[in-house]
Amino acid sequence: MPRFPFFLMLLTIASPFVGCTEASKSWVEVANQRFTVALAVDEPARQEGLMHRQSMPLDHGMLFVFSDEQPRAFWMKNTLIALDIIYADRHGRIVKVLRDVPPCRSASCPSYPSDAPAKFTLELNAGSSVRHGIEVGAILTLAPEIPRDGQP
Repeated sequence: MPRFPFFLMLLTIASPFVGCTEASKSWVEVANQRFTVALAVDEPARQEGLMHRQSMPLDHGMLFVFSDEQPRAFWMKNTLIALDIIYADRHGRIVKVLRDVPPCRSASCPSYPSDAPAKFTLELNAGSSVRHGIEVGAILTLAPEIPRDGQP
């Protein structure tokens, strides 16, 4: 019996998409590239994000969906892998691309702002935006099942 809680803890740390909505079915397309995404559509999932993940497949990411469009800022506290952070407005138009954002393991981590109102934030492995030519002005196409209102 004592091993069961430990197993659950390991499963939570090891899985990049625990606590997120239907990662295996959801996708976004940008710059002619499709990425399988975990969805962070509620506050607990948005707060957890990709924390504690040691790796992520190259064609995967996490899409944060918010109920409103406003300037956003993300930080990398307890994030172990470098990421590209891509902000998009309510129409899916990319308004900011932050490349190769480093992990942060300290108590004080910098934030990375959108500089423009954003409704969606896409996190990909560092280097993905350069590799696929993802630039400001490109359009994110969301799978039909992805909620557009930031509610699960």
